[in-house]
Amino acid sequence: MNEFLDYIASLNPNYDLEGIKKAYETAEKMHKGQFRKSGEPYIIHPVETAKILAGLGMDEQTIIAGLLHDVVEDTEYTEEQLKAEFGEEVALLVDGVTKLGNLVFETKEDAQAENLRKMFLAMSKDIRVLIIKLADRLHNMRTINYMSPEKIREKSKETLEIYAPLASRLGMFGIKFELEDIALKQLEPEFYKKLSQQIHQRKEQRDAYIKKIIEKLSEALDKLNIHYEVKGRSKHFYSIYRKMRDKHKQLDEIFDLTAVRVLVDTVKDCYAVLGVVHTMWRPIPGRFKDYIAMPKSNMYQSLHTTVFGKDGLPFEIQIRTYEMHQIAEYGIAAHWKYKEGIHDGQNEEEKLSWLRQTLEWNRDMDNPKNFMETLKMDLFSNQVYVFTPAGKVIELPAGSTPIDFAYKIHSDVGAKCIGAKINGKMVPIDHVLENGNIVEIITSPNSKGPSIDWLKIAKSSNARNKIRQWLKKENKSENVEKGKAMLDRYIRRKGYDPQQIIKTQRINRVAKELKCSSAEDLYSSIGYGGTLMSKVLDLLVKFYEEEKKSEQKKSEIKNFESKSSSVKKKVDNTGGVSVKGVDNLLIRFAKCCNPVPGDEIIGFITKGRGLSIHRADCSNLASLSEEEKQRFIEVEWDVEKEFRSFETDITLLAEDRKGLFANISKICEDMDVHITGVMGKSNSDNTANITITVQISNVNQIAQLIRRLKSVEGMIEVHRGNS
Repeated sequence: MNEFLDYIASLNPNYDLEGIKKAYETAEKMHKGQFRKSGEPYIIHPVETAKILAGLGMDEQTIIAGLLHDVVEDTEYTEEQLKAEFGEEVALLVDGVTKLGNLVFETKEDAQAENLRKMFLAMSKDIRVLIIKLADRLHNMRTINYMSPEKIREKSKETLEIYAPLASRLGMFGIKFELEDIALKQLEPEFYKKLSQQIHQRKEQRDAYIKKIIEKLSEALDKLNIHYEVKGRSKHFYSIYRKMRDKHKQLDEIFDLTAVRVLVDTVKDCYAVLGVVHTMWRPIPGRFKDYIAMPKSNMYQSLHTTVFGKDGLPFEIQIRTYEMHQIAEYGIAAHWKYKEGIHDGQNEEEKLSWLRQTLEWNRDMDNPKNFMETLKMDLFSNQVYVFTPAGKVIELPAGSTPIDFAYKIHSDVGAKCIGAKINGKMVPIDHVLENGNIVEIITSPNSKGPSIDWLKIAKSSNARNKIRQWLKKENKSENVEKGKAMLDRYIRRKGYDPQQIIKTQRINRVAKELKCSSAEDLYSSIGYGGTLMSKVLDLLVKFYEEEKKSEQKKSEIKNFESKSSSVKKKVDNTGGVSVKGVDNLLIRFAKCCNPVPGDEIIGFITKGRGLSIHRADCSNLASLSEEEKQRFIEVEWDVEKEFRSFETDITLLAEDRKGLFANISKICEDMDVHITGVMGKSNSDNTANITITVQISNVNQIAQLIRRLKSVEGMIEVHRGNS
């Protein structure tokens, strides 16, 4: 246990080791006498699962749940005991993982499909459920050799079909790649062995080649005066296998088998490095991908370019920031690892839109088997591979039609398309392409070009963009006037006055927001489609309301300025705070958070009581409505003024003993800090809560006082009070 706790502490010294230790002891006690197929004590599995979670940087609750994820299912330990000893949060995580324990994905029985639904419901409440399950599966795959051959194939297939794609959806590529490689080794042992031998035979030659590239690139990057790291990157076996299988390639034809990765500090540096790379080596056309400007749905960001080396051998270079690399390795888990538990709710919401879609299916589908098939389609059918009549492989998004294929060949082929043949048979242009189809596009010089309906048929962004460009170019002037009239009528129908809502500056903002090159292009888009009108009106109204609120805020500030200028006082009524662009405001310091010099502060315009100064992290401010937040105003401490004393609260939790308050009082006395108020309460667990109100001058004095108070014998916790 000590070795495990030392490992956990080495990853993050801020972990609550007492709670983790308690979970370890519980798991060890409950699994006593249980053994794995290898003959090892069962406790090894939950411990290794917890270590994987800690390596991902997950929080204490997740690590504790990892240690306990099998106790309810495999021992006499009950959910009620778990809840009582480790809390509601850990119990929910363990319950979510327990529901996944009996998943069997290859049967057609409704019970298994229903179990899959339960998993997604658990994930919707807390995505950590799936992260624990992935860690559990990863350790099981690492030790899969001890299972029967039948079980090995079943678990490996299940891993490739479900768990690896789920890891990919979460952007957790480190886990995805390892799961895939282990599964491939078990399912295709001969291929794996042969591939391993081929790669090993050329390892020395490949390493020498990569070393030369790194040396040459490093020499050029030194001149940029940026912080960087360059290293070789080995391609995972399953990725090689997929390319050889799906694209009918030999090992020598895979460009990114030899690859270099560059890590830098900023996005600006990424593009600077790309410029250097493309001046040193000739890029291969069509092999550059900018996932920074257009990130993948699973949060992945990077620049990929394939270039020709000195000897004509192609190799890939990936360029990304250190933060992007963290996300590429850990995906959604990077929110815990990189930000230490501070999650970006908006980003997580965007990245898990596929999960929300799955839950929509869950509500709409009565038949659980249909739900399962739809889920598999979404998880695994990301691309479709079809052929030209000459045998060239064309990769398109799943669901693509002959229109997408035509535009992938050339924009002129797309514009003149009048039909298509699939495997020699005529099909309509909205026919959905399938893997292996041979597609032939039928064109006509007399074609009138794409219609607005094509936008509903095309699935690829490439085809849709080219259709839009053609429609704009061919019908622009006509559509601009048509679009203006359509928008005007639409706004009136929705109960607004177009003359009040549509202003030049406002419509230009809308065009920019919707990525139109100009207001004219925006009107043209409306004219030939009409589909943008709802979005345009929403943005126009939003900007109108923002401008109105801004004017109201300016008016309120002027009123306060007018009132404040009539106050004749010899003392400085700003209390050492200056308001940006405004003088002589009536100012008071909020009692809820007691800001002091050195704190980040913000002003809040109150009704009839002047300007209230709060700490920027005051919880009262966080609870305000969006309308109330419009009354925030920028303020700062005036360093040229001599500050008076400020009152603030210090909250302490300590062992309840004689002489405790005397020790606290002595520290304050030694620091010449005056105590103006005291509140105390003894607790049933022999601890005491104490809040002291003190007079201090600045935030540095508070920090020093807190440090001194933490040294008091039996002190458990000291922090500054807030609402």
